[in-house]
Amino acid sequence: MTQLATTHTLPKVADLFAENIEQAFKQEELNLLLNQEPNAKWVKEHPFIKGYRYLPIDKIEFMLRKIFKVFRIEITGQGTAFNGVWVTVRVHYLNPTTGEMSFHDGIGAMQLQTAKGTSPADLININNGALSMAFPAAKTVAIKDACDHFGKLFGCDLNRKDTLNFTFDASLSVTKTGELPQSIIDDVERITDAQFLSEYWENSKELHKSQEFIKLVTKQQNKIKNGTA
Repeated sequence: MTQLATTHTLPKVADLFAENIEQAFKQEELNLLLNQEPNAKWVKEHPFIKGYRYLPIDKIEFMLRKIFKVFRIEITGQGTAFNGVWVTVRVHYLNPTTGEMSFHDGIGAMQLQTAKGTSPADLININNGALSMAFPAAKTVAIKDACDHFGKLFGCDLNRKDTLNFTFDASLSVTKTGELPQSIIDDVERITDAQFLSEYWENSKELHKSQEFIKLVTKQQNKIKNGTA
């Protein structure tokens, strides 16, 4: 009996979003932004855990406001465990590519402070005000944990090794008919500086094989030279 071999061709990402390639492209642009390395000046080293790096909560909240404009922190749970407390949160945010609200969940825990030299297992040794400090600290850790899901920009890879760099999906850069998404056309046509246009070209290597993109950049380059951009 002859066994027939069947070959399956996996679809490209662009094929999955064929009906809304523009939105998929914008989402990929957002993914690219969220997977850039965080500002090195913002990264701090933990005072008690050697080699552990983190982003302060004020920087996390700043990026939430700057990127998503609308966000909300919801506490979904809290409790005690052993000699500490835990808090779970849900970070709601406005997805700028869809205009819809979405969310990420996170969990954080913090040890209760006890009298120096005493066992944390004995609750009688807990310092006054320990709970009022531990719960907000646990909430902060939970918010950071939830925001790790956004990507590298929020510090998710600061303490990981052998991580992969995010690459833009080139199949989303052009439609099946070879046309460029309108967002790319708008971006290029807004550029009025030759140096900036050159940098935009260098940062768009996934589009260098597109004749439409080459024509678009060349046309804008000529406009800048002629002073009509």
